[in-house]
Amino acid sequence: MHTRAPCPCGGNTLFTDCCGRWLGGAAQAEPAECRPAPDAAALMRSRYSAFVLGDAPYLLATWHASTRPPSLSFEAGLRWLGLQVRQHQLIDANHAMVEFVARSKLGGRAHRLHEISRFVREHGRWFYVDGDLKSA
Repeated sequence: MHTRAPCPCGGNTLFTDCCGRWLGGAAQAEPAECRPAPDAAALMRSRYSAFVLGDAPYLLATWHASTRPPSLSFEAGLRWLGLQVRQHQLIDANHAMVEFVARSKLGGRAHRLHEISRFVREHGRWFYVDGDLKSA
């Protein structure tokens, strides 16, 4: 991704100043160390950006080992259109919830993913655990 591009998460800033700080590596023009996201909401935004960019290594690295799939593939032709983080709740020092809606388009049809995601912090790093899908 170009260093002057807006962040895919819609954070109203440049990718390098937003999710690019957390993704690092192949997602940026110049490789950088991947720093841990400071909270579950920042991790959620960076994971959305990773989906937009097709960055499977980042997604797998930020997925908790207890629920992480062995690999990821991306739907050909899927285009992500936007992210809205509706709520971020810190449950305790090491658990959080993020409610979000991600919009996409595939084959001319619009889709909406509404999820309440669970996150856990271990050894100072936040990880996505799982989520409950909400109907429209």
